[in-house]
Amino acid sequence: MALQISATNPEHPALLLELPWQVPLEEWPEDLLVPLPRGISRHIVRYARAGDEVIAVKELAQRPALREYELLRDLDRLGIPAVDPLAVVTGRTDAAGDPLESVLVTRHLGGSQPYRSMFETTMRPATMHRLMDALAVLLVRLHLAGFAWGDCSLSNTLFRRDAGAYAAYLVDAETGELHQRLSDGQRDYDLDLARVNISGELLDLEASGALHPSVDPIEFGAEICARYRSLWEELTRTSVYPAGKYHYIERRIRRLNDLGFDVAEMQIGQTGDGASVTFVPKVVDAGHHQRQLLRLTGLDAEENQARRLLNDLESWMATQDDLADGARPEVLAHRWVRDVFRPTVRAVPPELRGAMDPAEIYHELLEHRWYLSERAQRDMDWDTVVEDYITTILPKARETLQPTTAD
Repeated sequence: MALQISATNPEHPALLLELPWQVPLEEWPEDLLVPLPRGISRHIVRYARAGDEVIAVKELAQRPALREYELLRDLDRLGIPAVDPLAVVTGRTDAAGDPLESVLVTRHLGGSQPYRSMFETTMRPATMHRLMDALAVLLVRLHLAGFAWGDCSLSNTLFRRDAGAYAAYLVDAETGELHQRLSDGQRDYDLDLARVNISGELLDLEASGALHPSVDPIEFGAEICARYRSLWEELTRTSVYPAGKYHYIERRIRRLNDLGFDVAEMQIGQTGDGASVTFVPKVVDAGHHQRQLLRLTGLDAEENQARRLLNDLESWMATQDDLADGARPEVLAHRWVRDVFRPTVRAVPPELRGAMDPAEIYHELLEHRWYLSERAQRDMDWDTVVEDYITTILPKARETLQPTTAD
């Protein structure tokens, strides 16, 4: 069988052809390789340079190589944090004509390191907890997409700082399975494998003296399970809220935001005794809310302002009868600006606004409405919110901004 390169991009085969596929991967010359940290692997893995790209090259049998390649492409289409699959190289032979194993080629994730190498630096326990949180988030996202990993470990996960946050990426999908939906048993099994693998690698690091002495490997393995379950419950449970308690929905959104998720979609259905609410979570890139708010409404705001305004817009849209009739989001967003946003902002006298722009005023009013609704345990109307904001909040804000003079 002749050498064959199956690639996602037509430019990659030409670059990959320059690499010595007739040489076993463990014998590749040092001048081709890039010295980057690697986790433990049952296969031979090397980092190499192909043109301007740094690639990860893994030798394995043809069938699992092709299967993992397709799984990684599926995860990419689903928007799951994972390494990018570039190509599968099959039909390799050495100089004597003897067959060599196939190769899976993925793009190296810039600025990333395997989780195992991060734990080898004897980092502080607080940092380790944040890393484990990011890994739990990755597991939840995989399971929400119907993907059972089957081999979650510190070696099979990459860590990267992402816009100031901690983000985990899947790097090995060889044992994975993609389903329409995972059963509770499939999720529990996958989670238990993760717990055993993570605790085992931490015990290995402890034995080598690389683990912080205050860290208990068994407790850390159990912690990721607890973190996963709290996330899963918050993201997937269906809530029923009584009429007049829609600020509970905002409370739910805030909890999701605090856990690191943004709400990409809400589904609100009327029931006999209230509103049944489910959420579709999504982790988004920096600046996503600014771009989305500008596209939908024409409002230009800071990122945190845009997130709050979009949350309010989503909640309002979900209560509109014509949403179920297929009304376009842009049409509903225009109506929200006309009927909700502008009248609310205009209710605050211009002479009291100071240097605050309309987006900041509305953001503050949303915060105040939330506070008043929580205190009263019922939804507060905008007239009451604006009046109380003008009376109790703006005077304090003006005092804070008032310049002081020396005696």
